[in-house]
Amino acid sequence: MGSGNKAEMLIAVCAVITSAIAVFIAWDQGRVMRAQQHGAVYPVVQVEGFVSSDQDFASMGIRLSNSGVGPALIERVSVLKGGEPLDSLDAYVDMFPPGYVHSWSSLIGRAVAPGDEVQPLRADWPRGAVSNDQLNAAAAAWSELDIEICYCSVFERCWTTRSLGMGSGMTRAERVKRCERSETDIFEAVAEQARAPANETDTTAEVE
Repeated sequence: MGSGNKAEMLIAVCAVITSAIAVFIAWDQGRVMRAQQHGAVYPVVQVEGFVSSDQDFASMGIRLSNSGVGPALIERVSVLKGGEPLDSLDAYVDMFPPGYVHSWSSLIGRAVAPGDEVQPLRADWPRGAVSNDQLNAAAAAWSELDIEICYCSVFERCWTTRSLGMGSGMTRAERVKRCERSETDIFEAVAEQARAPANETDTTAEVE
C-alpha cells in the first residue's frame, strides 16, 4: 500500500471517529436537555392531617400541597389502614364530634400548581361547640390511616407518595411507570356521608 493510500485510510478513520464523537455529543446534549426539561416541571406532593383552633373556630382535616416546581396531576388516591385500602371512610366520619360544618374538594384528575394547597376534607366547629378532648380523640382515630397519592408531571413521569399516620410524616416519593386513575374519589363519598341525617348537623359540600 502506497503512502497515498495510507493517508486516505487515516483520513477515513479519523472521519469515522469524528462522526462517532459528534453523534455521542449530540446524544449527551439531548439527554441533558431532557433532564433539564423534566427538572423544570418536577412536582413534589405532600399530604398530611391537621388540627387547629382559634378563639372562634376549631378545625380538623387533610391538606395536600405541591412544594415542587411543576404542576402535579393527581391520578389515584387511596386511603389505607394497616396497608390495606379502605372502600369507605364512613366509620371515621362518624367519629367527628357533632355540630360540624363539612367541606370537601375532589382530587382525582386535579392539577395542583406549584405552591398550591388543596383540602380534600375539612370539618369546622364553633369554638364553644367542641372540646379539645373531643378533637384529639377524633384526630387519634384518623391517625390510624395512611393516604397514598399517585401523581404525574406534565411529561407523564409519575410517582407515588404516602403519608404516615395522617400527619406523622411522609415516605419519599417513588418513581412508577404510570398511575392507574381511580374510578371514584373517596372524598366525594365522605361528602355524601357527612350530609346524612344521622349526623344531625348542618353540613355543606364544596367542590373546587
